[in-house]
Amino acid sequence: MKKEVRVSAAMIFENGKVFATRRGESKYAYLAHKYEFPGGKVEAGESGEDCVKRELKEELNMDVKVGGLFAVERFEYPDFIVQLSLYECERLSEFTLTEHENYAWLRPCELEPFEWAPADAEILCSIKRVFGAEE
Repeated sequence: MKKEVRVSAAMIFENGKVFATRRGESKYAYLAHKYEFPGGKVEAGESGEDCVKRELKEELNMDVKVGGLFAVERFEYPDFIVQLSLYECERLSEFTLTEHENYAWLRPCELEPFEWAPADAEILCSIKRVFGAEE
């Protein structure tokens, strides 16, 4: 039986663009160098909202205000199952990359699923529908 992992991530939408971070090398080739919504694993006793705040502070030295839950996606990878909760967030500070190899601000029409970690890619259609795919 595959391990299940709960992950919370931030959807930061500013000036018509979505914030994405790109992973570096990974022990899972299917995740290496893919874009994702920044976030991480929920710790025991931690809420999804608190996880987002903690992970963004740890990985990006970014402060955020966590809003509503935008989407939940359960995705089965070859090695584990992830339940991804994506929260709408407002960025309150600048940031510094410490764990990711790059970042991008992308318009909804620029969100190409093949460039994203598969669990995150499943949510892109919802973002395009809500925030508009054309500009």
